[in-house]
Amino acid sequence: MRSALITGAGGFLGGHVLTALQRQGVTVRALAHSDDSRRALQAADVPVLQGDIADTALLRRALTPAPDAVFHLAADTSVWRRERARQWCVNVEGTRALLETAAGCGVRRFVYTSSISVYGLTEDRIDESSPHLGREGPVHYARSKAAAEALVQAAGAAGRIGTAVLQPGHILGPGDRRNWSRLAQLLAARRLPGAPPGTGAFAEVREVAAAHVAAAMHPAGARTWVLGGCSASFGALVAALAQALDVPAPRRTLPRALLWLHALWQESVAAGSGRAPAITRESVALACHRLQVDDTRACAELGYRHVPLQAMADSTVAWLRRNHLLPSPQ
Repeated sequence: MRSALITGAGGFLGGHVLTALQRQGVTVRALAHSDDSRRALQAADVPVLQGDIADTALLRRALTPAPDAVFHLAADTSVWRRERARQWCVNVEGTRALLETAAGCGVRRFVYTSSISVYGLTEDRIDESSPHLGREGPVHYARSKAAAEALVQAAGAAGRIGTAVLQPGHILGPGDRRNWSRLAQLLAARRLPGAPPGTGAFAEVREVAAAHVAAAMHPAGARTWVLGGCSASFGALVAALAQALDVPAPRRTLPRALLWLHALWQESVAAGSGRAPAITRESVALACHRLQVDDTRACAELGYRHVPLQAMADSTVAWLRRNHLLPSPQ
């Protein structure tokens, strides 16, 4: 692989995939949606086009000449009901447009970043053979990712383009501004009353990025990999972040019913203000899920590795400190 186009390169995981590709000597160009992403990529000397992921004319320009691979990481991760239409347009229709344009331009490999959420809220142990219960589940993000993934898998099965699908769990590590780092920020401000009752599979972001690069070079014409990680409760994650911050960890596990009622109140307020709520009923469903993952295939075929939870918490907090993103205690 000598050249690649990447979407979502301005994001948390996308930035690490971009770095991993550059370290392999791959010539990378990017497609960006926001002004901030475009400016950041230009500052890093990455050729970038800006626009709508569903704009086929833009996609043809971005894919000419055809790169060896497309890495499609851009996604709308909203868990707010009011943003469902936009999310479907980005996650499903955007993937459809990029996939069809890439195949038409002669791209050989399409690497799609899906999500562990496509398997739904089952408490069964998940592997690549598990049913995609997220298609009909209560979380719209999961439904949109399952629909987009189905498009990619169908193209791969038909031989239209080589496909690699990766399904990460809960990603931690340096560069996280909006995901699990928010727990660290609440802990630092002494504003986290407790942990949700769920269990996660926590994946180190650089290991997930390396798995993307390995998947692009895997010989299979169409293949899917679950990327799990360190299995731990959210309470254990909060404790690890608290240790990294050197602050007391709240010992309380917040009841699902209490979280649900708080989310309902937040959504009611948001309906009037138009500002996205900090917590929603869909995010509560995800935070209360007891996720179990078997990623034996990725470990064997991609060299994917698990990293201890405390090491991931330490690197996340260290990055937040270096970038002055931790609030002062109140």
